[in-house]
Amino acid sequence: MAAAMARLGLRCVKQVRVQFCPFEKNVESTRAFLQAVSSERVRATNLNCQVSADVRHDGSEPCVDVLFGDGHRLVLRGAHLTAQEMFTAFASHVQARSAEDGADKPGGR
Repeated sequence: MAAAMARLGLRCVKQVRVQFCPFEKNVESTRAFLQAVSSERVRATNLNCQVSADVRHDGSEPCVDVLFGDGHRLVLRGAHLTAQEMFTAFASHVQARSAEDGADKPGGR
């Protein structure tokens, strides 16, 4: 899991919204994801990215909603994923979005 967290960055992310009910038993991976994304090292990769936590006491399913700068959206349902799977999916989407941004700019790949 440390390797996935080391690759974590918010380069092309506009907003990360994490929603969960803390009293449900399936929120551990979502809370771990929120903790990792909220760390100073990760936040420093994009100071314009808004990270917000929506903590509710309504028994709702934990989810992470990521909005990228190009308008694409990634929704991770934390009840059915481990923290490792969430980190890996997020990192691969960020890498794909960054590669597309680099290819679109003159002088890019």
